[in-house]
Amino acid sequence: MPRSLITILLVLFTLLPALVAQEPTAPEPEVVAQKSLLDLYNTGGSLMHIILLCSIGTIAAGIYCFIAINPKKMMPKTTHASMIQFARHKDVNSAYQLCESAPSTYSNIISPSLLKINFERDLANKSSMEQAAADALDREETKQMTWVNYLNVFATIAPMLGLLGTVTGMIASFDMLSAGKSEPSDLAGGIGEAMTTTAAGLIVGIPAMFLYFFFKGRLTIAMSDIQKNATFIIDIFSGDVTLAEDDARAETTPPAPAETTEPALQS
Repeated sequence: MPRSLITILLVLFTLLPALVAQEPTAPEPEVVAQKSLLDLYNTGGSLMHIILLCSIGTIAAGIYCFIAINPKKMMPKTTHASMIQFARHKDVNSAYQLCESAPSTYSNIISPSLLKINFERDLANKSSMEQAAADALDREETKQMTWVNYLNVFATIAPMLGLLGTVTGMIASFDMLSAGKSEPSDLAGGIGEAMTTTAAGLIVGIPAMFLYFFFKGRLTIAMSDIQKNATFIIDIFSGDVTLAEDDARAETTPPAPAETTEPALQS
């Protein structure tokens, strides 16, 4: 019995290398090459250059609007407070010098109306003052809206360029099919161009559209506030509104916080 067992073990050890050699080896997993951003950019073709310019223009216009369309910068509180005091004392020269020394959207709207003041006429020539302020308001709003409209242009053009890239990419793929090249690798170039340009156009267009509506609303609110305060200054100069010393101080300084008293404890 032990001899037979030893014989079997010897046979198994002899055949073991052959059995191991006959076992199929597992295939190695395929390594998928990762594309960089530059590779994706090149996949989109020549239209990607124009979309890139649109993205640069969107960033530039957005930065300008963020800096320029600032309500605190467009109408400084100190300038408005000083203007109220000058209007109350009918000091036109000092008010005009303030507009020249502290330029802003608010000052650019007030200064033309100051040139129309004539205290010898009814209400100091108020109608001409209001017309001059309205014309200046339109000019300032148009100047600011020019940059805001650039955002709208980029928001419209970028997706259209992406759509154009989709069309050209599909045309390239169909050209491959008509030439008898039906392999997936032959069609990948045109399809890749179509998808890449579409995605790039939307990536630029969506933020540009958001920035357009954001800064447009911000400008509308700021110009409405400036118009209201400019009308108030004209009313003071014309005499339609008369401010006492306490009223003028209340217009230029914020109200003090109300004092709170602790309730007395009942014994």
